Amino acid sequence: MAENNRAVLKLKEKFAASIIDVVEFRGEVTVTVAKDSIIEILSFLKQSLQYNLLTDLTAVDYLGKKEERFMMVYLLYSIPNKDRLRIKTPVTEAECRIPTATQVWKTANWLEREVFDLFGIMFDKHPDLRRILMTDDWEGHPLRKDYPLQGPDREPYKGRLS
Repeated sequence: MAENNRAVLKLKEKFAASIIDVVEFRGEVTVTVAKDSIIEILSFLKQSLQYNLLTDLTAVDYLGKKEERFMMVYLLYSIPNKDRLRIKTPVTEAECRIPTATQVWKTANWLEREVFDLFGIMFDKHPDLRRILMTDDWEGHPLRKDYPLQGPDREPYKGRLS
C-alpha cells in the first residue's frame, strides 16, 4: 500500500538513488533516505508535495544494534492533503552531524536544539545550536543509551533535596 502512496511514488521518481527503504505499518508510511540528500528531499516534500508542517523531529539511539548508531526522524504533515509522512535518515556515531532543517521549516530550530542537547547530534549551519533543556554546565547527552543512569558524577538527588 505504501508503494501506491503519491509522495512515495514522487520520491522514488525524483530521488531513486537516495531512497534506502519504504515501510508501511498500521497505515503509517516511513521512508528512510540517505543523509546527504535529506535537505533536498525535505524541501521537495514541502514545496512540491505540500508537506507544509513539520510536526516533530527527534532521534533514536540504536547503540550496538545497527551500524549507524542514530536515526534522525522527521514527522511531516500535509494540511491540504491531510496526510502524514515519516522521513528517517541514519547518522553514524563517528560523524554525528546532519544539515539543519531550519532552512526548510523555522520550527526545526528548537526541535533540533532538543536533539542536540539530549543526543549530541550536531546540526550544521544551525542558527543557534546550544542546550535548551539541560543546564549549560551539564556533561554529556542524557538520551544516549550509554549515558550513566544518575548522570555524570552525580549521586541521586545530590543538592536537590534539603
